[in-house]
Order: sequence, then structure tokens, then C-alpha cells
Amino acid sequence: MQSKSWSADHGAVQSLPSPAQLLDALPSTPRALHTVQKARSAIVDILNGADDRLVVIVGPCSVHDPVAARDYAARLGLLRARFADELEIVMRVYFEKPRTTVGWKGLVNDPLLNGSHRIDVGLYTARSLLCNINDREMPAATEFLDPLSVRYLSDLVAWGAIGARTVESQIHREMASALPLPIGFKNGTDGNVQVAVDAMSAAARGHRFISVDAQGRLCAFNTPGNRDTHLVLRGGGEPNYEAHCVDAASKRMSAAHFSPRVMIDFSHANSRRQYRNQVSVCADVADQVGRGDARIVGVMIESNIKEGRQEVVPGTALAYGQSITDACVSLDDTGYLFEALADAVRARRRVRAEQTEREPLRA
Repeated sequence: MQSKSWSADHGAVQSLPSPAQLLDALPSTPRALHTVQKARSAIVDILNGADDRLVVIVGPCSVHDPVAARDYAARLGLLRARFADELEIVMRVYFEKPRTTVGWKGLVNDPLLNGSHRIDVGLYTARSLLCNINDREMPAATEFLDPLSVRYLSDLVAWGAIGARTVESQIHREMASALPLPIGFKNGTDGNVQVAVDAMSAAARGHRFISVDAQGRLCAFNTPGNRDTHLVLRGGGEPNYEAHCVDAASKRMSAAHFSPRVMIDFSHANSRRQYRNQVSVCADVADQVGRGDARIVGVMIESNIKEGRQEVVPGTALAYGQSITDACVSLDDTGYLFEALADAVRARRRVRAEQTEREPLRA
């Protein structure tokens, strides 16, 4: 009996360009590469305590309309410049969506939103968007989901996430160990923080694994390890953004010989899946920062031009600038959240300055 396998005859194989071919078709400009490198360096400095600002990963839950995404990037750029002294704002540009069961898996997988799964078009569209917004000096953040698509896009990404559904995956930990950029590991969907700390430990070490090179050929990768990682608290069965949760997470990081550095996701389980709750989460986190907590290095916000979300209905035009996955706060409201976070950073600076002044007196 002949065994069955994937074959073009059965429609299971779609030819794709190699990473090198796509990079040749859509090369990054010197300005775009400078944007990426400058943001990566700034984030690493914040993680290491050399920069006292907050990293803010903000943007749509997922990108489905490149035109609206470019528009959002342009508007966000004005806020990035306004709050540059307190916040390192990086646009959330998510192209791949992990699904608990089924659903739209993101722009790379189904860019036409019709189940055609034109991954060739999706990769081209995603890279084109990253080229565009980085060339406008807006750095980008994304979640790395597919271990092969990373080869097409990672040179234009300033910060990456390993999500709650993949944080225990050996493949994703190995991939993170190879990436020359800061990575945030989210706690598990059940709220388990230790799996993210374990992922940090694994990614910090070198690995050898099978992947593809720039020409699309199978090869064995030997990685140097990545120490520019941190924890992302996104909630689980209950929210975990409050001060006692930051304390508990920091103790786990210290026990694993990492300096406590925590980013807090305002959305997902921390907002109890109610997008407007991001405002109250922000208020609590801003209070912690304002009281001097230096372990909190960043936040994540799900934000779009328009608040809320919408369903994709065949034959019906989509509302412009509104999410088709998780609901988001509006960009106008996002500006108010930035105000609160910037105030918190300034307050933390005052607290730390007062602590420094008191230290000689104790001596």
C-alpha cells in the first residue's frame, strides 16, 4: 500500500519565495534599518536599567488592513515624538494570530480574509508594511509564531513576543535564542509565570536545531543565546498586574538569576477581555511605577484608530481602522494612557532622586 504524503497534486503545497528572494524584492532602506537598530538598543538599555523610560508596545491586536495600519503608524508617530522623554513607543504590528481552536490566523496566513490562504501574498504584504513604517521612523513589534516566517520579517522588528500558547514550545525558545533583538515571554494562558521564566533561561543558552537559511534550504542552526529577554504578565485565570503579582514574578526571576524586569499587558486576561478595562489596569500600573518600582520596564496596549471590534461578514465592507480580532481602545484614548504613563515615569524619577539624596545621610 502506497503511503499518503503532502503533494502538489492534492493541493497541499504552495510555492513560496525564499527569504532571500523576498528581501531582494523588498529591501530595507538605511533609514529603516537605523530605526530598527536604534529602537532595539533603546529597549535593551531600558531592560538593563541604563534608561529609565518605559517601553510601550501599542497597536492593533492584529493587522488586517495595511492602509489603516500605515495611517495608525503615522498618527502614533506624533505621540511617539511627544512622549519621547518618558516612553519608548513601539508599534504593535502582529501578522500571525495563535488560535485556541479555529479562526482567522492573521495577515500572513490569509491576507485576503476569504479563506484563500495566499501566504505568498501575506508575506509580501507584511514585509512591505514593515519596510514602510520603519522608513517613517516608527519601530515595530510583533509576535513570532511560525518559526519559518521569522526569516522573512525579523530584520525589520525591534521587539518580539513569544506568546502564552507557545511559551512552553522548545522550537520557540530555540528561535528566540537566535534572534538579535529583545524578546518578551508571556506567562501561560493559565497564568503560570514559571514557564515564561524557564523560557528565558532556555533562550539565554545556545542551541542547535533544524531550520532554513536565507535561500530556503534546510540547515542546522547554531545559536549564541539571547540574554535580552524579559517577562510579560498578561493574566491567566485571574489578572496578574497588581503589585503583589509583580513581587511574586520578580522573585521567580531572581531565583533563576535574572534581574527582575517585567512588562505588563493591559489587555487579554488582565483586562478580563473587556477592552475598556485597559484604562483601569493602566491606572494601577502607573501608580506602581510612580511610587518608584523600577522592575516594571514596559507595558502593552491593544489600540486602534477606532475602539471596539467587528466581525468579518462576506460581502460587507469593513469599518475603517477597527479590529477584527480582540477589541481595542481608540487612538484618542491611547493618548490619555500615554499621559498617565509619562506622569508615572516622571514621578518615579523624583522618587529615585530623593532616594539617592538620602543614601549619603544613611552612610
